[in-house]
Amino acid sequence: MACTCNPSTLGYQDIMSSGNDRQSEALSKPTFSEEQASALMESVFGLKVSKVQPLPSYDDQNFHVYITKTKDGPTEYILKISNTETSKNPDLIEVQNHIVMFLKAAGFPTASVCRTKGDNTTSLVSVDSGSEIKSYLVRLLTYLPGRPIAEIPISPQLLYEIGKLAANLDKTLEKFHHPKLSSLHRENFIWNLKNVPLLEKYLYALGQNRNREIVEQVIHLFKEEVMTKLSHFRECINHGDLNDHNILTEPSNSASGDAEYRVSGILDFDDMSYGYYVFEVAITIMYMMIESKSPIQVGGHVLAGFESVAPLTAVERSALFILVCSRFCQSLVMAAYSCQLHPENKDYLMVTAKTGWKHLRQMFDMGQKAVEAIWFETAKSYEPVFSV
Repeated sequence: MACTCNPSTLGYQDIMSSGNDRQSEALSKPTFSEEQASALMESVFGLKVSKVQPLPSYDDQNFHVYITKTKDGPTEYILKISNTETSKNPDLIEVQNHIVMFLKAAGFPTASVCRTKGDNTTSLVSVDSGSEIKSYLVRLLTYLPGRPIAEIPISPQLLYEIGKLAANLDKTLEKFHHPKLSSLHRENFIWNLKNVPLLEKYLYALGQNRNREIVEQVIHLFKEEVMTKLSHFRECINHGDLNDHNILTEPSNSASGDAEYRVSGILDFDDMSYGYYVFEVAITIMYMMIESKSPIQVGGHVLAGFESVAPLTAVERSALFILVCSRFCQSLVMAAYSCQLHPENKDYLMVTAKTGWKHLRQMFDMGQKAVEAIWFETAKSYEPVFSV
């Protein structure tokens, strides 16, 4: 799992319905030492570690692990240890692993899923914490090199390619089958765009200000304009988190001599769930806006790439503005809530918020018609490409 900029990208767990959420979430995070991580690598996967580095994370634990050189295998891995709540849903983790393998076989630049010594894709590890036995699901992926989108100058062409990638992912997953596929129907998963109204429970974390007023308006519009149209959207499996840290790039040769980049890796499939095509493009647009100096323009380029593979219907297009605003709200509200839960992690959790609130306010101030006009005109300018 990559170092990322908001809790959703860190596999934020399905929000529990008990009234003791904050304590439960705080206690569910794994706290393995580097020595314990090394021991897991050897006992579960049969690999001898030469170096291990912890990665920033929210409620799971991740390590960048270097192993002693083998004959021809990889030497760098990501060890992922799921929190105790997520570890109670092994079917979901298994399906996510098989999706990663399926997409890699289909030619997508995903990591490889490593097998345990028992030839499984996960292992349940139990640890005696003194007062109780805690169980954690452990899995291992190969390390993907590359620079995240957040660290490079992003061109309209790359935005177009990322939109195209998002649509191709969803299209390809229409062919994916697994006996436990129903585990992707994550009804109360806070990061599925269908569950925007669940944010009401966490609004207190914002205090009383204009930011909260905007979020309340977005939730109201979502109920009025999106929930009433869900039956008209085309359903699919969503990656759900194609953010600026989960897409890796590498330099590519440009005929003009300018610095160009292409997508070289896709990370973090922990937020996968059943959703809709329009959800994927909305989420992708929102995250591509985060690092942009011209955030409003971003949507048209991403949309054009997406629609070159999966054109949106009129009803899906009409919901796009509210869905992008809604994803901003999910990210910003849950970041504020998470900072109350883990104040020691505030700098890490609030990276998105630094520009996110500004972008959301700008969209709201401009209004839906003005923003849509920019997006749709930009997307239209690519149309000759579609006919080639």
